[in-house]
Amino acid sequence: MKKLALTILSVILVFFVFSQDRVTGLTFATRSEVIAQNGMACTSQPLATQAALDILKAGGNAIDAAIAANAVLGLVEPTGNGMGGDLFAIIWDAKTKQLYGLNASGRSPYDLKLDYFKENGYEKIPSYGPLPVSVPGCVDGWFELHNKFGSLPMKEVLNPAINYAENGFPLTELIAYYWGRSTSFLKKYPGFEEIYMPNGSAPKKGEIFKNPFLANTFRLLAEEGRDVFYKGEIAEKIVKYVREEGGFLSMKDFEDHTSEWIKPISTNYRGYDVWELPPNGQGTAVLQMLNILENYEIAEMGFGTPEYMHTFIEAKKLAYEDRAKYYSDMDFNDIPIDGLISKEYGKERAALINPNRSARSYPAGELEQGNTIYLTTADKDGNMVSLIQSNYRGMGSGMTPGKLGFILQDRGELFALEENHMNVYEPHKRPFHTIIPAFITKDDEPYISFGLMGGAMQPQGHVQIVCNLIDFGMNLQEAGDAPRISHDGSSQPTGSKMTDGGQVSLESGFDYQTIRALMNKGHKIGYAKGPYGGYQAILFDKKNRVYYGASESRKDGQAAGY
Repeated sequence: MKKLALTILSVILVFFVFSQDRVTGLTFATRSEVIAQNGMACTSQPLATQAALDILKAGGNAIDAAIAANAVLGLVEPTGNGMGGDLFAIIWDAKTKQLYGLNASGRSPYDLKLDYFKENGYEKIPSYGPLPVSVPGCVDGWFELHNKFGSLPMKEVLNPAINYAENGFPLTELIAYYWGRSTSFLKKYPGFEEIYMPNGSAPKKGEIFKNPFLANTFRLLAEEGRDVFYKGEIAEKIVKYVREEGGFLSMKDFEDHTSEWIKPISTNYRGYDVWELPPNGQGTAVLQMLNILENYEIAEMGFGTPEYMHTFIEAKKLAYEDRAKYYSDMDFNDIPIDGLISKEYGKERAALINPNRSARSYPAGELEQGNTIYLTTADKDGNMVSLIQSNYRGMGSGMTPGKLGFILQDRGELFALEENHMNVYEPHKRPFHTIIPAFITKDDEPYISFGLMGGAMQPQGHVQIVCNLIDFGMNLQEAGDAPRISHDGSSQPTGSKMTDGGQVSLESGFDYQTIRALMNKGHKIGYAKGPYGGYQAILFDKKNRVYYGASESRKDGQAAGY
């Protein structure tokens, strides 16, 4: 008996020693970083990653690869994106050695007025159906990117997506899960069941799915170009379908659609320039949170400590109050961006944080005047792309028009119906947007292209990634694999207010002592399945002239290079 006990004890000790002594990084890391010289692609689905690499190997650049990957993702991961949605991107151009931002988000219908919602008793814009549908900006975004930076013909760029749509692909696990959850409430919309429930139900993990309608749409784009989507056959089919379902999109909405090249905005966080895009997206919140956190010795607090987590949560609450008040279409509002991201304002907001107590509410500052995909690519010449694209609520509005093979977004749900609110619904206006790409430079050189998808989680996730990398010294893979904090319940751009402090959801990996310490500070702790985002990143190692890639286990993704 004594011998058996000693044997068991020895096994336990050996397991403990070896479980703590890892070559590949911290205990939560899923794998080591991917490293390559000539090119890198990181997406949320391996087939899309491989399509991007194929484009790079065929002589395409990072921009071509990003478009190809996004097109494939619209097919293989319709639970998060597609050409019926919007797109934002940040591009590092190696030739001019500067960053470019693209806002390819669509606008609301000219023919839909605020009075319509009031007269019909709406307190908010519905989540599904024709009313939250805005003009899809994704396709125009692809052609804007391609016209400015692309190298291969668009026909070649779209070819991987055409082949997979026509010949089929096996469904991956997480995408199959979300697909299955969506069908019960989207199948009532005409066209959805025919395309996305081919045998009367959602395809399961490992099943081969084909979308010949989408293959035909891709061919039209490849052969006839951007205008077939906004002035031709595709626009006509979308308008006819939406009008028949009680919606308001018109040909004028499509004909007048334009993307916008914009200047990214930044703040310097402990020597690193972190870049986001200005509103109508929520990237400004990342910069506001970092400016607040810079007033604290985050590295000394340590990762996963109650002190760090409390400070982070309160910084998030503060930034999101401004997000609810100010973030909206800049064509309709004079938004005080410079003031919001100033160091002085960050210090002023940081002074409101009580280190011992969670705030039930914060005032917005007074200044003068969920699922998505993220991907990143890099090429041998030093070009890097940070791209995010979404239909908003998973598969979108359910509106599946004219046998085109895709669903229209429901991004218009994020308008407020409160008059005088900056984000109030107006015709031909871009709604508040959650999707945000990010980039980090160091000494005016490209350093990291990254993103983290997931609705209101995105700014929170971006800040946690930056802190993991800069304050806590994690490598690119560890920074994404580390357990995350998600705070929910802040005031929203749709008009709702935070009054009870909201709720903090924690991923597995935080110990009970930490959780109890947060509860003692007044935080409401909860647990949720899955709302922690999905991360992809590429780091450029200037010294060795190589790329590091990372993708995480929360999605079906892959980082790969050559």
